[in-house]
Amino acid sequence: MPRHVAIIMDGNGRWAKKRFRNRVYGHEAGIDSVKAVIKCCLEWGIPYLTLYAFSKENWKRPSSEIQALWQLMKRFLHAELPVLVEHGVRVVHIGDREGLPEDICRLLDEAVEKTACGSSLYLQVALNYGGRQEIVRAVRLIAEKVKSGVLDPSAISVETINTHLFTGEVPDPDLLIRTSGEFRVSNFLLWQIAYTEIYITDVLWPDFREREFLKAVEDYQRRERRFGMTSEQVEAREIAHLS
Repeated sequence: MPRHVAIIMDGNGRWAKKRFRNRVYGHEAGIDSVKAVIKCCLEWGIPYLTLYAFSKENWKRPSSEIQALWQLMKRFLHAELPVLVEHGVRVVHIGDREGLPEDICRLLDEAVEKTACGSSLYLQVALNYGGRQEIVRAVRLIAEKVKSGVLDPSAISVETINTHLFTGEVPDPDLLIRTSGEFRVSNFLLWQIAYTEIYITDVLWPDFREREFLKAVEDYQRRERRFGMTSEQVEAREIAHLS
């Protein structure tokens, strides 16, 4: 099983349009897919899940849709927080707080605080998040340490950058799922997905439930994770591990 699954939840608007409804209707339906995926991770023993909830670019959408998204986020947190606590889900926000509504920040803080002891699933909610912006932020933090003499430039490594990202405590995703058939990563976890397996499905997010999630995991399990090695080297490593 993958240890860490990241999902670009796409297609809510198109799903609603097919039903002659407004885009908010699609976002509402997508909440049930979020709950289904969390349930699957808990049942299947997947310890890390990252959901792309709202990107930096999403601010370009109509203000009415953005306000509706905040209302849905508040409803979800109010309704599901006790369930998340009960099932040992630890909620973590990745992204910039600046620009988010104050009530959303308060609810996120509450969710983070009340789920801090959760150990069954580490759930990262990417809200007001952008991969390029995250890397710029990490570079600035490192530059400040170099300027103050805390860090020698020659000591900067891959691990140095990792620890200054929002996701510093979490292993990189093994599997990235994108719904709705779009072939792009949309500024999501750009540093972290260097060796991630990518799975694209035409299924729109509100229709992505346990069956579709299982298809993605099974597709992942059929792939050979080489990390620059040859197939023979991977096979030898697996044999050595089993022995």
